[in-house]
Amino acid sequence: MNADPLPLPPERMPDLSALARRAVSAGAAARRCSVIAPFTGQVIGELPCAAPEDVQAALQRARQAQAGWASTPLAGRRRILMRFHDRVLAERERLMDLIQLEGGKARVHAYEEVLDVAINARYYAARARRILGPHWRRGALPIFTRARLYHHPVGVVGVIAPWNYPLTMAVSDAIPALMAGNAVVLKPSEFTPYSALNAARLLDECGLPPDVFQVVVGDGPVVGAALAAGADFIQFTGSTVTGRAVARIAAERLVKSSLELGGKNAAIVLDDADLRCAVPGVARAIIANGGQLCVSVERVFVQAGIYERFVGQLVEYLGRLRLGAAFDFSTDVGSLLSRAQLDKVQAHVSDAVTKGARLLAGGRPRPDLGPFFFEPTLLEGVTPAMQVYADETFGPVASLYRVETDEEAAARANDTCYGLNADVWTGHSARGRRLALRLQAGTVNLNESYAASWGSIDAPMGGMKQSGLGRRHGPEGLLKYTEEQTVAEQSILPLFFLPGFSRPLLAKLLVWYLRVTKHIPPLR
Repeated sequence: MNADPLPLPPERMPDLSALARRAVSAGAAARRCSVIAPFTGQVIGELPCAAPEDVQAALQRARQAQAGWASTPLAGRRRILMRFHDRVLAERERLMDLIQLEGGKARVHAYEEVLDVAINARYYAARARRILGPHWRRGALPIFTRARLYHHPVGVVGVIAPWNYPLTMAVSDAIPALMAGNAVVLKPSEFTPYSALNAARLLDECGLPPDVFQVVVGDGPVVGAALAAGADFIQFTGSTVTGRAVARIAAERLVKSSLELGGKNAAIVLDDADLRCAVPGVARAIIANGGQLCVSVERVFVQAGIYERFVGQLVEYLGRLRLGAAFDFSTDVGSLLSRAQLDKVQAHVSDAVTKGARLLAGGRPRPDLGPFFFEPTLLEGVTPAMQVYADETFGPVASLYRVETDEEAAARANDTCYGLNADVWTGHSARGRRLALRLQAGTVNLNESYAASWGSIDAPMGGMKQSGLGRRHGPEGLLKYTEEQTVAEQSILPLFFLPGFSRPLLAKLLVWYLRVTKHIPPLR
């Protein structure tokens, strides 16, 4: 471990001990979870790891609190989330400090987290009434029958969040669950718990009732499994392997789940693309959060006519990026999270080079900057025999491929078990849209890397194939945390019985009625 002091001035160091006290309490004999600052490798704090019985106690408290929270009018919930929106923006500098301290990312990517949480809070606070409010639906027989749809909270939502976006992934999925009237028990990654605990502090101070939002810290196989085994809905973000285990638990219990899992995302650069936009855009997609981003790009398909020019400019652009540990906007690329993550990235690159891939850029760790830094890396000549070809690297590493046609680009981009995100770079929007519709990905960005789709909070985001089930964002991201109930009402006349009418005559009348009324629009 590096013993160098953190590059964060002492006066800006958050009170980690105070934040730790906001975690669900664990027994005195509980094992301690150490949190390491990736910039230096030193331990910055320890928290007691919760046990399964601690999780069960948190779930019980959440159920007791949820009833009162569900009875709070939507306007009251909205006020709390709008206060939270304002507090997040007001405390953005301290939030970014904490995100960087425990996550090791560049400040620009910490800034994205702050914006994402604020936008989510504002969107669901503003739209929840329209989305959740009762809606009229067409009845069995218009005029005589009408139906109304209601949405009730599912109860207690268990959120299992990853380490790569410790604020966004912890809070942005919890916000719509809270707005729908649910209580939330959150398990952040044991590697990055402090951002989640800080969010709990802010929600408390904005007026959220006690126990409606609780944070349990601990190992995934222990705490995550206990949470999945007891919550009424499971929201999971993480690897496909773990996602399958979570899905099995949910299926056995017949509770709903939403899973955002792995990706091997592709960027397609067509021969009419503006390289002034495409080169920096693809570069951002490779190095965002050090490549530790579910929607980052790991495969780049470039049409032959511009291949050499694009690759040359991309190599030059990546070479100018600033790597380093800084709690300001002076760097472009931060650190990987841990030794394990660094080892995985190095193993993928070494395996590829050993088996014949050509290294065009990067490919080296940078211990002079910090223990887990790794250079943005481009590989050419990658084949299916190499790990990096199909496996998710989750680091600043991308493989380059030459393609001839749009059809070949789409086929090769789809040649993966994943289907989370993709980019298409083109000078003609219609061509880009046609290609986008052929891609097996839950989100596709035209002339942007990932921010266009991720930032469009009104539109759903999620994966196809082995990249997950369910969606976050948009009305879908709120309605998934509800149970739908239909209340149908019969008026004027009974549906299948009229005094004095024989069944044959009633059957004829019903057929006549259906023919006459087929063009009546549904009531809303």
